[in-house]
Amino acid sequence: MEAISDTALVELVLAGEQDAYSVLVERYKDAVYNLAYRMLGNVTEAEDVTQEAFVRAYMQLASYKPAHKFSTWLLSIASHLAIDQFRRRRFLARSLEEVPFLEWIIDHGSSPEQSALEGEQHDEIQRYLQRLPAKYRAVIVLRYWYDLSYEEIASALKLTPALVKARLHRARELLARYMQQEDAKEGEVDALPRR
Repeated sequence: MEAISDTALVELVLAGEQDAYSVLVERYKDAVYNLAYRMLGNVTEAEDVTQEAFVRAYMQLASYKPAHKFSTWLLSIASHLAIDQFRRRRFLARSLEEVPFLEWIIDHGSSPEQSALEGEQHDEIQRYLQRLPAKYRAVIVLRYWYDLSYEEIASALKLTPALVKARLHRARELLARYMQQEDAKEGEVDALPRR
């Protein structure tokens, strides 16, 4: 079943072949989890969003249109759920300081020093992403982690391609500002007089 196209698998599921859906889950579970984690920065919430995305997709499978890629449709569901979760989190006033370490990204084949440096870089990227408002974070993650086109992002988030471009531009500006602020802080620390 692994060689069957997504569209054919969807048709099988709709015809009552439930095992076909497990192939779709297996095929896209990492991509959905990665999207949710990039947007939320929390392992538990990302797992919850991943599970909910697959349940929602299953419940709405009849609404899937084969003219679009299944992965785009599924990532659209996941991104909306992640944005909803982010809004709930803000409503509950939970601290964003609970960003977990990104141990799953580190290549265990590299040296301990290299692994530590890579882990710090990924933590730094995640920290910058967490500072972005959810609407900007969503377009950044879909564009740069999933390499979706402007049109695919627009379809996934129910936006116009022009608005996607505008949000990407604004998100890049914000990220650049955050990085400059961080560099300025580090420069101030280095410039402190030594006693």
